[in-house]
Amino acid sequence: MALLIEDIKLAWSSLRERTDASGWRSISIATIGPCTLRAGLRFPEKCEALLVSFSFAIFPAAEKLPDGQGFVVSRLESDGEGLTWLALTRSTYGSTELFAAMVADVAHAMDAERGSDEKRLLRIFLGRIRAWQEFMRKGVQTLSAEAEIGLVGELTLLRSFIDAGVPLVIAIESWVGPLDGVRDFEIGTGAIEVKTTISATGFPARIGSLEQLDDSERQPLFLAGVRLRQGETGQDLPEVVADIRDIAAGEAEATRLLNDRLIAYGYLDAHADRYIRRFTLVETRVIEVKGSFPRLTPGNVPLGVIEATYQIDLEKVAGQNIPAADALKKLGAI
Repeated sequence: MALLIEDIKLAWSSLRERTDASGWRSISIATIGPCTLRAGLRFPEKCEALLVSFSFAIFPAAEKLPDGQGFVVSRLESDGEGLTWLALTRSTYGSTELFAAMVADVAHAMDAERGSDEKRLLRIFLGRIRAWQEFMRKGVQTLSAEAEIGLVGELTLLRSFIDAGVPLVIAIESWVGPLDGVRDFEIGTGAIEVKTTISATGFPARIGSLEQLDDSERQPLFLAGVRLRQGETGQDLPEVVADIRDIAAGEAEATRLLNDRLIAYGYLDAHADRYIRRFTLVETRVIEVKGSFPRLTPGNVPLGVIEATYQIDLEKVAGQNIPAADALKKLGAI
């Protein structure tokens, strides 16, 4: 990966020296399976780009291309050889450093599966870019302290799904929170929302919307509370990430999905040394959201209330605490 991005940066630098250019100029960098990668610049703006070729026949005409705050993906005219070129291009206001990190990650994701067919490489290319699209939409550089704790909690629950027997790919696909899902996991017929705390007393859980605990469309709905203890022992966030990656390592699709979700959440390996807090799991409680469970939903608030955030204390919530495996059985996931 490092060698590939250095070649791309060198090509960008070389192309930038041209003063008489207009339109697209590019230099071939590598061939990954049936795809060719070129480092390009769009003149006169001199915006850097990664150009990747795909067979015209495998690219759906109606495919919606991602774009984000700092980049755009566009389809260039066919070169007459039956190829479609997709250009991942930095916007004029986009960060050069962040865009280079994105290009390095996308190129590495493709290179890691260079033996795959063209359809899969296209899925990897677009999937990883969509993860970065979500990352940039959130406008984060490093995770906030609250988001760091939240990610540890969500990965803890994801690990419990896998340990309970949910197939790897299905378990990771169900983690839709990083993709701006209303709830953190949509699995089986229903969903699970995760709330994580390091509080030693009480269990404060912030509910972000009227829809978050609404089970009118997916049932059953569970709320999982993960209590962590911060201290000198336990694992830091990068170690938790490394553990789940080790579990997924045997399946290429699971690894791709996991890395896409981590980026979309806001976690970058380049920032790993900034997450130094260590956490130990104290308890996990899973409660079905039904009946008298305290919640605000679109169906029970006064007419005219269209948005709300609120906080509940899970220690004061009536309801049976059940093992995660039992919730997964009720959801039809195992």
